[in-house]
Amino acid sequence: MVEIKHNQSLKELNSFGMDVQAESYICLNNVDEIQELIGILNFDQEKTLVLGEGSNILFTGNFNGIVIHPCMKGIELLKEDELSIELKVAAGENWDEFVDYCAKKNYGGLENLSLIPGSVGSAPVQNIGAYGVEVRERIISLEGVDLKTGELRKIYAGDCDFGYRKSIFKQELKNQFVITSVHFKLDKHPIFNL
Repeated sequence: MVEIKHNQSLKELNSFGMDVQAESYICLNNVDEIQELIGILNFDQEKTLVLGEGSNILFTGNFNGIVIHPCMKGIELLKEDELSIELKVAAGENWDEFVDYCAKKNYGGLENLSLIPGSVGSAPVQNIGAYGVEVRERIISLEGVDLKTGELRKIYAGDCDFGYRKSIFKQELKNQFVITSVHFKLDKHPIFNL
């Protein structure tokens, strides 16, 4: 059963180290926990914030609502051939550690996005980019839970409305959808974008 913590400090969950509290805090470890919450909490009526590693937020005071923190971990091989590899990566994985993992295995396509703070689940929200590369170029799809219905949905990259530092998750689905994993396609014989 998922644990809901009250008056939880967010100091370790934001890069500015602001010592603020969330009225309610939930660390989600799997999809079942999110779906379980749909019957307990009404996310339509509650103020909700989906929070990754807190690298793109500045709290100016306590958060009077529910903070949902995707904590799920794991990297799963989905498909591999001579030219490419497809990985399903849990939303709670640290972004830079995932890029390092790919670089060490010579899976190309994300190396220009090294040292960007945040989590894998946050990367498509912001459509992170650097040095001529954007994450949307490597995303096939992502999975997540609709906070209104509890439905597990798969959203393909073409439906994410990616643009410069934007996506559907910063607009229509902001704090209404919890990304649980991202599906990437990477090159096994990369040509580096220098």
